[in-house]
This record gives sequence, structure tokens and C-alpha cells, in this order.
Amino acid sequence: MDYSILKNCTLFSEVKPEELPHLLTCIDAHTKCLPANAYLWFAGDAVNMVGIVLSGSLELIKENPAGVKHILDFIGPGQLFGEGIVCTKLRVSPVTVRAREKSQVLFLPFEKIIRTCGHSCAFHHQLIRNMMMLLGEKNRILNYKIELLALKGMREKLASYLLYESQKRNSLSFTIVPNRNELAEYLNVSRASMCRELGRMKELGLIDYYQNSFKIISKDKLAQCLL
Repeated sequence: MDYSILKNCTLFSEVKPEELPHLLTCIDAHTKCLPANAYLWFAGDAVNMVGIVLSGSLELIKENPAGVKHILDFIGPGQLFGEGIVCTKLRVSPVTVRAREKSQVLFLPFEKIIRTCGHSCAFHHQLIRNMMMLLGEKNRILNYKIELLALKGMREKLASYLLYESQKRNSLSFTIVPNRNELAEYLNVSRASMCRELGRMKELGLIDYYQNSFKIISKDKLAQCLL
């Protein structure tokens, strides 16, 4: 297992790298390999595990009663998913989780994370503190998604999304996870209209891009799109 991925995971913040193998054994962690387009679970399934993507990427999907799919989020290497579900009373997933590509996922039993073992392992209390931090961060991300979907204009949505991704990576140049179809689903917009607007933003000197790689040319001008 590539422990370097886990060292950058918030759940293991302040946990010593040499403690990770023992920690994973103590909480009965296990890995699972998934082919592209495989489903981990569906909306309505009971969930008792927290997952961490080790390689590949996943998408969280919500369907309306008519069966129309909407992508809520993308999960890449080092990122968690399921933590907001296992902390609820019923632990029933409101979303479907699918592998976008061949992926490997590390599963951690939630009960093992929040309970200390009989061996007085020092890292258990740190895991509980980190889980609380993660839940707060999850709430912040959900609030951002609500704000993003509330924006009416195509340029507003694209500007908000690109500025958010830039801030998350602390760089004006970055590569996004979703392809054009997935990005349109995530923003809940037409793919054709979105691509036309990206072209206009490039012509105006706001951004540059090639496939999934983006560069913000003028952060101030892009931010003005939100005024």
C-alpha cells in the first residue's frame, strides 16, 4: 500500500507515519479494487464504512424521481467519502457512489474509528478529533455546492467553480477531475452552452485551458464575474 497517500489524508493528520501500518491493522481496514463504472453502493443502501480513495477517482451521484442523474462531487486520491453518512442515526446513503475509472479504495469500519481499543493505542483519540474536523469541512463543501447551484448565469457558475478549484490547490494553474460532460452535470447546465461560455472566457483573457488543465489569467477579472 502507498502510505504517502494516507499521510496527506486529513483523517490521519498528526498521526506518525510509522504508526499507520499498526493503525490500519487495529481498525480492521481493508482495500478493494474496482473496475471502471463499478458501483460501491446505491442510494438507500446501509453504510457502515468510511472510504479513502487510494488510486483512481469516484463520483457521488444523486437521481431525482424521474431518474435524471446529477453529479454532486468527485473524489480523488487521498480524499474521504461516506463520513457524513456513517455519523447519522440510520446510516442510509442518500447518494450512489460509482468508480469513474479503475480505482482502489481503502475501507475503514466507522465503529473502529470512534472507539478506542483495549491496547491503549495513542492514535485513536487523534482519529476522533480528525473525524470531527472532516465533518465540519464536509458541511462547508455542501454549503459551497448550494451557493454554486444558486448562481443563475453560466459565467458566474464557471467563474465560481474555477476560483474555488484554484484556491483549493493554491495555484492559478490546475487540472480538474471531471471531463466536460461531468462538469456540465456537476454545474447542472447544458454541456454545449458551457463549452461556448468557456470559449468566450478564453477569448476575453479571463482563462486559458487545454482539455482538463486550466489557467486563470486574471483572477481579479474572473472574480468580477461574480459581482
